[in-house]
Amino acid sequence: MLFEFVPEIEAGIKSGIYEVVSKSSGELLGIARNKATGKIVAHAVGVIIDQSASINPLTVPVDVIMGGLQMLQTHRGFQKTYKMLDTLQNSVGVLQTTTSLIGVGVVGGTVLSAVNLYQTLKLRKQVELLHLEVKNGFLDLKETLKYEGEEVRKRIDEVAVDIKFHAHQLILMQAYGQFQQALQSLKTAFLIEDSNIRNNTLGWVINTLNNSLSSYKNPAILSDTCAAGYLRRMECAWAIEQTIALTYQLQHQYDAVYHQLDFLQNQIRKDCLTVIDKCESEAELDFIFPEISCILNNDLAVLSSWQDHVDWIKNLPASERKLLASSDLGNSDSLETKTDSEIVQEPKELVFYQELKNKSHYLSLRDQLRFIIEPKLRKEYESYITEQATNSGYNGLVAGNWQEIADLTLANLYWYFQDKSKTVGA
Repeated sequence: MLFEFVPEIEAGIKSGIYEVVSKSSGELLGIARNKATGKIVAHAVGVIIDQSASINPLTVPVDVIMGGLQMLQTHRGFQKTYKMLDTLQNSVGVLQTTTSLIGVGVVGGTVLSAVNLYQTLKLRKQVELLHLEVKNGFLDLKETLKYEGEEVRKRIDEVAVDIKFHAHQLILMQAYGQFQQALQSLKTAFLIEDSNIRNNTLGWVINTLNNSLSSYKNPAILSDTCAAGYLRRMECAWAIEQTIALTYQLQHQYDAVYHQLDFLQNQIRKDCLTVIDKCESEAELDFIFPEISCILNNDLAVLSSWQDHVDWIKNLPASERKLLASSDLGNSDSLETKTDSEIVQEPKELVFYQELKNKSHYLSLRDQLRFIIEPKLRKEYESYITEQATNSGYNGLVAGNWQEIADLTLANLYWYFQDKSKTVGA
């Protein structure tokens, strides 16, 4: 992961005057400092992955990996933290709204495409720019998706009268209300000068967030949902988990933040595997594959970098933390300049998935997605292919080094031998 800084800082980095701070293990942080004096001079204003594409998480505000120091700087008014909280609230509102189209049971591909990864990112941008308003945790879908076609409009009407989804909706509305209330109290806590009162307020915030989280993870809204609906409910839960981590960070409880972020990253991987297990059709896979890929490529990368940042801060001597808290980092407000454009680029994960579809099929693609989440799941497939290739005399297919074999090739070979064994058995 690479970081972008304002031009004058970038120029200083290229000339060798400044350097990007890194941990002892080598991970870069979104902070620049003067090489000669060691003084921190700037926050990053953007994040880049694979040398070219700007990072675009679905559930995580990018600001969190660039705002850790400002959380020490109470004199700056917590502007960045306010923005992070607003981004989290908007994300939950948009993600939750899409459940009103997905519903509870089976849903067609045309309907899912109306709220896929790309469409959801565009909806979030419209909410961010105040072109759309979230009320009681939901957008007005009929108005928002009025140009999406008859099948989508029909689905909105069907879900609206579905008794089972109505019960889900009541739980989601309550959860969103608690989340909203917690965020408002969190913003108010910044204004409290008495540390005891402020910490008591933040403790109440965490308790309220945990109550909201329990509602999003309520078995009543998870047990019989389809893969797409389950994913969207979990994405709301992940946003709550992040807010809990933010609250701990505002209390300067860095060990708790680190633990929370570590737990969340593992939980996301587990939840994604559960989503894949629920996937029962190509239409659902078309929805979840790009979205889970985005979460793994972007959201987990941001969470990991945030964790690195927290680890660095918590290991600083108290004297350096105090110095940082009093520093004046002149470019922090420039973070706002990248949010004005209404243009949302099509996620590269959608393009990547379409390329894979031309070379593979549903069952193989589903396994490839599992491998991306948990590479060690490849071992069973490697052993099976080796056994089948040896028995069939295809010695050229027995790899000397399986790490060099792409997930696509591995999964396709596995299902080739699966189909071959069924044909022989018949």
